Parts: sequence; C-alpha cells; structure tokens
Amino acid sequence: MSTAPQLVVHRDKELMAQAAAARLITRIVDAQASRGSASVVLTGGRNGNGLLAALAAAPARDAVDWARLDLWWGDERFLPEGDPERNVTQAREALLDSVPLDPKRVHAMPASDGPHGDDVDAAAAAYAEELAGAAGPENHGPVPTFDVLMLGVGPDTHVASLFPELPAVRETDRTVVGVHGAPKPPPTRVTLTLPAIRAAREVWLLAAGEDKAQAVAIALSGAGEVQAPAAGAYGRSRTLWLLDGAAASQLPRSMYPPALA
Repeated sequence: MSTAPQLVVHRDKELMAQAAAARLITRIVDAQASRGSASVVLTGGRNGNGLLAALAAAPARDAVDWARLDLWWGDERFLPEGDPERNVTQAREALLDSVPLDPKRVHAMPASDGPHGDDVDAAAAAYAEELAGAAGPENHGPVPTFDVLMLGVGPDTHVASLFPELPAVRETDRTVVGVHGAPKPPPTRVTLTLPAIRAAREVWLLAAGEDKAQAVAIALSGAGEVQAPAAGAYGRSRTLWLLDGAAASQLPRSMYPPALA
C-alpha cells in the first residue's frame, strides 16, 4: 500500500544535505537501538553524494555504530571496479572510506569486470540473490526491509535506473534487473525495481535545483509510474520528499509548509 508523500522543503541544497544527513543519523541510531542493526540503501548523483559528504562532516556521525550498518545500492553503472563514474566509488570517496564499516556489510553492486564479466543480467540476478540471502522471515519477501532507501530524482522523473517507459520500470516480479540502453550514459546499468524499493520502511526522494522542478511537479501530480517512475517510489511506513526551494518551485504552495527550513 502506498504511503502519502510528505514534503520537506529547505532553503538551498547545502541546508537540504545537512538536514537530510542529520535525519539519516537519527533513523540509523533509532533502528540500531530497537533492532541491533540498521540497513540503508544509498543513491548516487549530486544529491546522494552531497548528503554523504554532509554526513561525513557531521559531528553526530559518531553516534552511529558503523559496524552494525548494512549498506546497499539502489542502482549502479555497470562499469569496471574503481571506475570514478560508479556510485560505490563516489560513495567511498564522500564517506565510506572515513568510517569504520564492516566490509562484509557493504553490498556493492557487481562491476563489469567482476565474476559475471560483461553479462549485466547475470550481475543483476546475483545481486537479487544477495538481497534474498539477507532477508529474514520477518521481511515477508525477497529483500530485507530497509530502514531508509534514498533515491535521487532525475530531470526526466527517473529514480535509481528506472527510466520512463523502459522495461525495468514495468517489472513486477524481479527485485533487481539489468538495464540496456539507458537514455543517460552509461547505457548499461543494474537497478532495483519498484517492488524492491517499496519493501523499505522509509523511501526518501531527494531533489535540488531548478532542473528538477518540473520532474518533482509531475511526479507529485498523480502521474503514472511508467511515465514518471518517481511517482511509483514509496515506502511502507513513510515516503519523504526532501527538496530545496528551487526543486519545489513548480509545486502548488498548498502542498508544502510555507516556512522553509
């Protein structure tokens, strides 16, 4: 069942990144206090990396027990290990290399020079298997119930590597698929599907900048998920849109609190 989106609008993208990082620290600490561990799905792109950099700089980051945190990815560019365009490479640089994570709990998506070679569909199937192996009986499905799953929203309304009208956004059974011919380079990618995204307790959609304003307005206007994938991304208990003023600029004022954070 979809949860109604909640909007939080910040004055600018720097404040948005700092506030989102503080919010994420709180959610991880709460999850660890109640269940002993936490699981988070990271996103790439400028807003995802901005949040990670803000988290790295936050004094409160030491409240997190980094060794009891599982990290997953919403999508990945199917490129060789260590390629600067890979989301995991950028995440390591922004945050991961500077905190004491358990390497076994950092679940990077396969690279194009990994065990599956250049077979992106085999790589996607392997990641789906890894997710299924981490799901316990309490998860009611083939992926863990992530505490927070973050997604950047593209100017065309894409989230993860689910692009409008492409086969991946129509997937209803598999949790991870290979993407061929993405309209944004590189064309070959691995992505979680909407069923996997919706397994999360909380889904956070991040958008900053004027180039995202139209996508935000379309996704929040009741558009269909095949035409606007961001419209189909929601969490079990909460769906949060974290925006800056520019990205929220085409929304009706009635949709978000007048006082900008």
